[in-house]
Amino acid sequence: MTLRPLGNRVVVERAEEEEQVSGGIIIPDSAKEKGQSAKVIAVGPGSRKDDGEVVPLDVSVGDTVLIGKYAGNDVNVDGNDYVIMTEDEILGVLES
Repeated sequence: MTLRPLGNRVVVERAEEEEQVSGGIIIPDSAKEKGQSAKVIAVGPGSRKDDGEVVPLDVSVGDTVLIGKYAGNDVNVDGNDYVIMTEDEILGVLES
């Protein structure tokens, strides 16, 4: 199944945070913070102006972006966890 976002929405997959052990204490998955970097999986066509013209998004599939810890809506499709958010919720694009 494919997930196609509408309008100015973007589908991202959060990057897994590396497990850090401090003093031999292992932090359980339920207590870990959500990662702030994510990979763009799919993008919508863009937002529409009042005259009907479509304004394309600034991000594209494959970009690595920074997102807020609680940004967007978490969804699960075919056992994979994704976040659907508007382009406005993306904080920035990581460039190498």
